[in-house]
Amino acid sequence: MQLTIKNISKTYSNGVHALKQVNLTIGQGMFGLLGPNGAGKSSIIRTLATLQEPDEGEILFDGWNILKNPQKFRRLLGYLPQDFGVYPNASAVELLNYFARLKGFTDARKRQQQVHYLLDLVNLTSARNKNVDTFSGGMRQRFGIAQTLISDPKVIIVDEPTAGLDPAERNRFYGILHRLGDQAIVILSTHIVGDVTNLCRDMAILSQGQILARGVPATLIADIEGQLWRKTVTPEQLEHYRGKYKVIATRLQQGEVQVIIQSQDNPGEGFIPKAADLEDFYFSYIPELAI
Repeated sequence: MQLTIKNISKTYSNGVHALKQVNLTIGQGMFGLLGPNGAGKSSIIRTLATLQEPDEGEILFDGWNILKNPQKFRRLLGYLPQDFGVYPNASAVELLNYFARLKGFTDARKRQQQVHYLLDLVNLTSARNKNVDTFSGGMRQRFGIAQTLISDPKVIIVDEPTAGLDPAERNRFYGILHRLGDQAIVILSTHIVGDVTNLCRDMAILSQGQILARGVPATLIADIEGQLWRKTVTPEQLEHYRGKYKVIATRLQQGEVQVIIQSQDNPGEGFIPKAADLEDFYFSYIPELAI
């Protein structure tokens, strides 16, 4: 399976140029689309989900253009938006049965089997008779995944799925998403670097409607290994170093400010080497987010 995005551009009626000649090829497994708020992630996601048309470009799934046959692609697509509503006073099992009927599960026995399988997959069997509008944020997200998987999609898109989840719920959600990548193309759109670090074998960084970097996370991290230096500084020193070096991040460590700079050479001045991680790579491309 392969999804190919070719020269996609989109400008909205208010003049916002949201996407600028975006090109991506995405294969089976977990793919992370990482970028700050306003980067254009939602525009790509909405275009991939055939909720809007681009001004130019095409999107191919295994060689055929999904923009020319959106109904065919929607039958293969599972989409979990960042915010989704649920009917009030309806239980998890009732809602999944309803959505399964909409997806064409007319055989009651097969429909029940699918509903029970999905509730077990997302660890909601014990809550199957509870109203979904009373679920916690993490439980609702897991229900959203179950709803998304009803038709056994080949392409799954999840938009900011862990925003607002506590660490325990985030880990549960990671486990579910990880399993999905074994059988489908799963696109994870997020501004949370940890989501991509923990889940994705392939990724791209998007900012201001353009792809800034693309590759395997470990390879991208290796590109800046040996270029990072850290030091605990005073506010006055921080301003000095901002003017002298490429400061990619500042972090509080036990109440003190630690500055991280990127330099090919040892800057001296008390800086010590720092091991690179994906967050450092991300901030090396978009440093204004970190400082």
